[in-house]
Amino acid sequence: MGGPDPTSELERDTLTGLPVVGEARARLRDWLEDANGDDEAPLVHAALLGLRRFETINLAYGESAGDVALAEVARRLNRFLEDDIEGEWMLARGRGGHFVIIARGPCSRERWEWLAEELADSIALPINANEGVLRLSPRIALLRVLANERADTALDRLGIALTSLQRDQNRRVQWADGEEALIGRSGAQLEADLLRAIDRDEIEILFQPQYSLSDNALVGAEALARWQHGELGLIGASALFTIAERADHLMPLSRHIAMRALELASEWPAHLRLSLNVTPADLADNRFAAQLLNVLRQTAFPPQRLTIEVTEHALLGDLSTAQRSLQQLAEQKIEVACDDFGAGFCNFRYLKVLPIGAIKLDRSMVEGVLDDSRDLEVLRAIIALGKALRLKLIAEGVEDEALRVLLADEGCDTYQGFLGGQPMSSREFLELIRP
Repeated sequence: MGGPDPTSELERDTLTGLPVVGEARARLRDWLEDANGDDEAPLVHAALLGLRRFETINLAYGESAGDVALAEVARRLNRFLEDDIEGEWMLARGRGGHFVIIARGPCSRERWEWLAEELADSIALPINANEGVLRLSPRIALLRVLANERADTALDRLGIALTSLQRDQNRRVQWADGEEALIGRSGAQLEADLLRAIDRDEIEILFQPQYSLSDNALVGAEALARWQHGELGLIGASALFTIAERADHLMPLSRHIAMRALELASEWPAHLRLSLNVTPADLADNRFAAQLLNVLRQTAFPPQRLTIEVTEHALLGDLSTAQRSLQQLAEQKIEVACDDFGAGFCNFRYLKVLPIGAIKLDRSMVEGVLDDSRDLEVLRAIIALGKALRLKLIAEGVEDEALRVLLADEGCDTYQGFLGGQPMSSREFLELIRP
């Protein structure tokens, strides 16, 4: 989590693992006290997300389905904020289907509203649960905290704005107390910007290092995409792919990222692996396997050093098409990893019908194991399952040495996270390889 100090003792919600809303109120109060009378203090923004008619999920599918939905919303929020927020931030859970976001740092009103719209798109994506496919309708109230405003007053303003917004069937985002911002780029303009950015090679590829847990040796990296937009600033992977989907340009973006990442990784020593993320659009395309193999030939990157990471969301479409593509890639010695394992529904059938060679444990599976014996037992069960199926186990979200040691003792194979390094440029990664 970008804002909270991971070593601090925060009261947390048992379902999502997020800090409770009182912690966000206290953090906001601290920030405002720090800024008291300082005209150059970083601006503070806040948002309150609610799920419209969330009670119907519990009525229609049962409370267990509602719990799955809330845990998945928390995961998506965390992932989005990690990708797209510059500066300090905190995410907390309120009552029911409410989540509070606070941030301080470089962010214009236009960017804060744009981020909210993209975040709403992310939350609205289908969620797979035992009871069926769940679809949520998010609403987000926004504000920029006023000079000398109290934390309680700011959160009250958000609550009033969200209550009004929940009655609106059409609007998803609203500023509190009538505050408005004019988005600097329309959706159509932003989509056109993306097409030009791809053509001009303006999509930056970052690499997050991955390490062996047995000896802490560098073993590879995951490729991540970022876009530094001229007016809106940093656009992380989640928002980037949402824009591409609206522009019907997911496949060209995915191919561009794969080509650039493989070209850059071709400079690495032969013992290092590259991990690439696969989108739902990739797996829905019958040509995906052939196109990826062609990119490998063009870049001369060995297939046996490539891992492709597939999320459950990417498999919600035509499973048979995905199965054929993944099988073709596995036959060429490309490793297939089940990404974000342990988040959401976690359909074990995929481990049976797909050529999975690795499972990547979601950060929610590992972040509580040092303090909660039940979390540790769940982790041990997943590790035992992976070992029984001869799968490599990769842990993400590792941020401190104590967690790394525990994961090594429990039998995980590989880890990534801020302990080993944040996502970095290709030049920085090469310097890490050759100190």
